[in-house]
Amino acid sequence: MADAGDDLERPLIAHLLELRSRLLRGFVGLVVVLVCLLPFANKLYALLAQPLLDKLPKGGQLIATQVASPFFAPMKLAFFAALMLSMPWLLYQAWAFVAPGLYQREKKLALPLLASALSLFYAGCAFAFFLVLPMVFGFLTKVTPAGVAMMTDIGAYLDFVLVMFLAFGLAFELPVALVILSLLGWVTPAQLREARGYAVVGIFIIAAIVTPPDVVSQLMLAIPMVLLYEAGILASVLVTPRRSADGARAG
Repeated sequence: MADAGDDLERPLIAHLLELRSRLLRGFVGLVVVLVCLLPFANKLYALLAQPLLDKLPKGGQLIATQVASPFFAPMKLAFFAALMLSMPWLLYQAWAFVAPGLYQREKKLALPLLASALSLFYAGCAFAFFLVLPMVFGFLTKVTPAGVAMMTDIGAYLDFVLVMFLAFGLAFELPVALVILSLLGWVTPAQLREARGYAVVGIFIIAAIVTPPDVVSQLMLAIPMVLLYEAGILASVLVTPRRSADGARAG
């Protein structure tokens, strides 16, 4: 009995050691990227603030209402930028830990899904920065009442932009989520088509909740999500052809 227990403990200890190694490597990679970005923290913040500064009246600027905000806001941005840049390395460490326990077919499906999820998240953040934020800030500056100076705190601005990045990054993951649901057998492409109307209503509700209270940003999130929902249906058809065909014959 003791020998059997030892045999069971060895694989567990080996897995824990492997997990610790992967976590350590991921952490070291994140720290290396962060250290490289820290000297450019202020420049990164200036770049992030450009969409708002471009829309402010002449002489307009961001302000710091907290004593330490000029220091902590750029540092916070540098950390999140390092996290974004090191995400492929972090996901690789997670993949290297999980992959040995997967079947060959699961590996073939997981790698494209992982790469697609990461690419779509980056695409969502880029969409928010280059298209959504300029339009939102342009709208907000135009509706500012006369006699009111639009002066935004640098910490509040950073939090707002990060929330927008997160909202659009996650929203762009919709096709991957639909493909995973289809692969798990929880939904079929036919069911996704039938639920299209409900999905569109739900998308607009979500857009109204997670975006600022203006029509521009809501539409800028809702319309891409509707298109991504359609892309998710097409991708589900491609990855589950047999299941779809079986469902059609059963019907």
